[in-house]
Amino acid sequence: MSTIDSCQLTTKDNTILEVMQERRPARGDAFSTILQRKISSAVVMFREDIPATVVTLSTRVAYRVNDGPAETRIVAHDEMRGLVGMLLPITNPRGLALLGLAEGQSMSISTTDGGVETLTVHEVVYQPEAATRERLKLAGGAAPGSWRTDGPVLRIVHRSDEAQDNAAKQVMAAFDPGFDDPGPSAA
Repeated sequence: MSTIDSCQLTTKDNTILEVMQERRPARGDAFSTILQRKISSAVVMFREDIPATVVTLSTRVAYRVNDGPAETRIVAHDEMRGLVGMLLPITNPRGLALLGLAEGQSMSISTTDGGVETLTVHEVVYQPEAATRERLKLAGGAAPGSWRTDGPVLRIVHRSDEAQDNAAKQVMAAFDPGFDDPGPSAA
């Protein structure tokens, strides 16, 4: 178990934290302290380069609070309806503390009752960036950052010649100087 000296954030996650800091006046409360620690200690990486063992947004993570049993949650940007008890938003001190930590890393945070709790990342169960890399690898080794996924392929179908001719005539009529468009009705 290692305590946090630095955390690893994707460019997107880092930007979200910076926006949160800009929108939140410096209060000196526990949440602001965690937010400042995250931003100041962050090693920012492209999503293609973030290790699969690091907690990013939308990661399913198993973590421990102090020496308690492991809990599994999805670290999310905000609370969502329908997923009660499954999400741990980064607007919550625990969610914010876990963001950017790697398996085995810990971070101690102040609680509302004046105590301190230590959160430890036990396991990154699912990380979206790692899953995307794996899908791309299985889909034929597309380069990181590629638009190609294993989803359906778009096939362009052209209209019949007659439909294309009519569409072209309508477009040309709109640019014809003799064309008099009455515009919207004044009724």
